[in-house]
Amino acid sequence: MTTLVFGHKAPDTDSTGSPIIWAWYMNQIKGVEAKPVLLGEPNTEALFMLDHWKLNKPEIIADVADDQPCVIVDTNNPAELPANINGADVRAIIDHHKLVGGLETKGPIDIRIEPLACTATIMWKMIGDDLAQAPKAIKGAMLTCILSDTLEFRSPTTTQEDKAIAYALAEDLGVDIAEYAAAMFAAKSDVSAFSDAELLRMDSKEYEVAGTKFRVSVLETTAPDVVLDRKASIMETMTSVAAEDGVDQVLLFVVDILNEQATMLIPNDLSKSVAEKSFGATVEGDAVVLPGIMSRKKQIIPNLAV
Repeated sequence: MTTLVFGHKAPDTDSTGSPIIWAWYMNQIKGVEAKPVLLGEPNTEALFMLDHWKLNKPEIIADVADDQPCVIVDTNNPAELPANINGADVRAIIDHHKLVGGLETKGPIDIRIEPLACTATIMWKMIGDDLAQAPKAIKGAMLTCILSDTLEFRSPTTTQEDKAIAYALAEDLGVDIAEYAAAMFAAKSDVSAFSDAELLRMDSKEYEVAGTKFRVSVLETTAPDVVLDRKASIMETMTSVAAEDGVDQVLLFVVDILNEQATMLIPNDLSKSVAEKSFGATVEGDAVVLPGIMSRKKQIIPNLAV
């Protein structure tokens, strides 16, 4: 049976590119039949990557069948995976996030979790010399994932390994990192076609703090005003999205990539309290700027308090 390779729901660039990379490795190097799939529509930056490197968009699946062989990448959180994930036959996990727990497997599996900025960085290390056999599109996807997750090395999650591997890939591909990253971020910043609800779910993770359930959403952009000009309608939509998704509050952080700061929307007293207790912010009005805040994984989620 074909092994499915997938990342988390609301797939970003890493959760779109890494399944493609690893499925190539399994098929072409390991001789194991594998297929990359997605758990939702990829974001605009991920679509840019697919188009630029002429990669096919993976099939989108809603769930996995009992005993379906699969490899999980870029997450280990059951809340971000298909509903029947514990009924599937998980063969491996490759990730760079904290260990959440809750996954059940049919037997012992391979697990590789490292404190790096990007899953593709880990895959580069795992594939090793065999990467010389990879087509440019696979290497291009790997570079795109690393530049995306590190925000072109601006994110505090960036390690020297991420940077060194990105520069090696760029040299191999003849890519100018600054020019390519600018094109990536321009694609990511074009959110005009998305509804407010889609924006809130585009790059989002559920997280619970002291019994309060949050949907923590991040929009990384080089044009924050495009999102902030829709602030009023987005804040209204937060209420309906929270109700539909079964959380107490949606938190939205608009990350300004170039100025290295985030603007957090403040629609009510709960979000105001979170901003003040979590980040020491002084909130006056319906938004607050948080200097230096770039990473949900390293700076937002670990500091959330109610």
